[in-house]
Amino acid sequence: MRVIEHPILDELKDSKTVTLYYNGQPIEALEGEPIASALMNAGIRVFRTTAKRHEPRGIFCAIGRCTDCMMIVDGIPNTRTCVTKVKDGMRVEKQEGLASLKPQE
Repeated sequence: MRVIEHPILDELKDSKTVTLYYNGQPIEALEGEPIASALMNAGIRVFRTTAKRHEPRGIFCAIGRCTDCMMIVDGIPNTRTCVTKVKDGMRVEKQEGLASLKPQE
């Protein structure tokens, strides 16, 4: 289920269908929608686990203020997926705890 028309947000009804990869598996999404929305539409509810207690986290605030929706996006950890737009071919991975940035090669 997607919100296609919204009085404040852009309309998605004319958006192009693209593919993103969640843990290597293809997921159909609408270009420009938040990653979190595409994952929720695909039935994925757990985006990361907490560092200490390894508890599952998903959408909480959905406006980029908290850190519950953080995932690894195109190799970049701690990306807030509720405010990051889908692009064709993106690679999104579940984040375990606090991920650290990998050194640049």
